Amino acid sequence: MSFDLIVKNANLPNGATGVDIACRNGIIEAVEADISADAERVIDAGGRLVSPPFIDSHFHMDATLSLGLPRMNRSGTLLEGIALWGELKEILTVEAVIERALKYCDLAVSQGLLAIRTHVDVCDDRLTGVKGLLEVREKVRDYIDLQLVAFPQDGLYRSANAEKNLLKALDMGVDIVGGIPHFERTMDDGARSVARLCEIAAERGLMVDMHCDETDDPMSRHIETLAFETQRLGLQGRVAGSHLTSMHSMDNYYVSKLLPLIAEAGVHAIANPLINITLQGRHDTYPRRRGQTRVPELRSYGVNVAFGHDCVMDPWYSMGSADMLEVASMGLHVAQMTSRDDIRYCYECVTSHPAKAMGLEGYGIEKGCKADFVVLQARDTIEAIRLKATRLNVVKSGRVIASTPARQTELSLQDRPSMVDPSSYAPNEN
Repeated sequence: MSFDLIVKNANLPNGATGVDIACRNGIIEAVEADISADAERVIDAGGRLVSPPFIDSHFHMDATLSLGLPRMNRSGTLLEGIALWGELKEILTVEAVIERALKYCDLAVSQGLLAIRTHVDVCDDRLTGVKGLLEVREKVRDYIDLQLVAFPQDGLYRSANAEKNLLKALDMGVDIVGGIPHFERTMDDGARSVARLCEIAAERGLMVDMHCDETDDPMSRHIETLAFETQRLGLQGRVAGSHLTSMHSMDNYYVSKLLPLIAEAGVHAIANPLINITLQGRHDTYPRRRGQTRVPELRSYGVNVAFGHDCVMDPWYSMGSADMLEVASMGLHVAQMTSRDDIRYCYECVTSHPAKAMGLEGYGIEKGCKADFVVLQARDTIEAIRLKATRLNVVKSGRVIASTPARQTELSLQDRPSMVDPSSYAPNEN
């Protein structure tokens, strides 16, 4: 029996060590010890971690890499970012959207990021971003699973043509219904927008991913409405609430009611640690709120929690490098999730959890799964986050599509070791 690719001596995220992974025709056909067979290519993982690819369940690809156009966000605030995006939309072209998005996709592949859910603004009557990203989705389909969310950035009811444009975007092939209820003019309009958008999704058999309560307002209640509409319309498992930052400011008693409602409705929660920690709490002096939603508490109720990158070098965030390990690291720091189990959980928040939220099929390192994975310069998921581990090989459909040399530094110190490999520094696990 001959395979296209065999990875030898791999460690897996579930703790298994020293296993081989055999791939043929884009599918994993065996995950077991000591596979003896021929293969066109063999990779010796050497006891390093082989992980399913990283996933970004919340991103804005229509704006990515536009930092400085037409000007910088001087305050660094969410509201100036939204205003700046409004200025940029006026001069945006389909060609520019495609060029920047494809450049970002190259960066994503180099980081082992092979599935992205991106929101695309539909409040531009020209639907420039929609046209651009639909073309990008086709161009990258062989190596990135790209989901598009029809996002009425300026509000479904606040923007005159938002609903008409959203429906047109869905007709053009956009996958998911989005929204931003907290940006409507009133709380009532926000609640109405949640209901209407969920109805559209139910009518069309689509998923929902809504920017929800992305504020510091402890009285923002749109996630409660989203959970209710999910149940009313039978959308369980197909709905995600993104950001949910108002939960960090809510009264504990109210949250004790809210969490089981979210869990009962099967709503996924998507936090965006890099953005939440920088954009929220801007009106605070001290003590200053962290901004991230209540990840440990959501976890305790069995809610599926994923982390997103949200932005890279755009009007809202001038940093970022498509590194979901950086996202996981920020998430665990902000949530103070530093037990060994918690750190492993945060790794799942950028791999298996977003795969569930996005409904990805064939994801994982098991027989019958797609042969999509990443070989990392780390021995386990904790070490991968700690080191922001180098992606040594990125594999899509059983084919290596990106490779990076192992990180190793040569020292010139008298009577000291001459090489430093960051993955050689490890704790004694008991």
